[in-house]
Amino acid sequence: MAKSPKKTVAASQVRMNELVMPNDTNPLGKLMGGKLMQWMDICAAISAQKHCNRNVVTVAVDSVEFVNAAAIGDLVVIEGEVTRAFRTSMEVEMRVWAENLRTGSKRLCTTSYHSFVAVDADGNPVPVPEIIPETATEKERYQKAEERRNKRLEHSRDVREMARKFDVDEGDTI
Repeated sequence: MAKSPKKTVAASQVRMNELVMPNDTNPLGKLMGGKLMQWMDICAAISAQKHCNRNVVTVAVDSVEFVNAAAIGDLVVIEGEVTRAFRTSMEVEMRVWAENLRTGSKRLCTTSYHSFVAVDADGNPVPVPEIIPETATEKERYQKAEERRNKRLEHSRDVREMARKFDVDEGDTI
């Protein structure tokens, strides 16, 4: 199958807005990390799908550190864009902001990189279009993406090796 034509980073940009409601929060009235990670995964997947025009599956999420919390009533702005495309996978940079709608103040909540693989109807990986970095920032992220990918692949090998050590035969119990 021939590879799709190249696409720009801008073509994959996604911006989602979510209002933090009481059901989204912990007992302190702050947005639960798991809920934010769900929203981030959705936004990142949409960005990856826009880039490759295929279904995608999440492969990895780099570390997520919550540097500022969002509270009940805050607007959470989630931004994502593809930073680099490899053969069948894509890296999506995520940025999350919390905005107090009463005061207009904004604060960064977290950033991270998510990795996706494009798949066909049977779940098999398929080639994705190359990405064209245009701005200085896009070019820098594009260059550094190879190093991030290599770290992810190394971590994946370690996890798979550990999983093999814990494999049990069918019928065995842990």
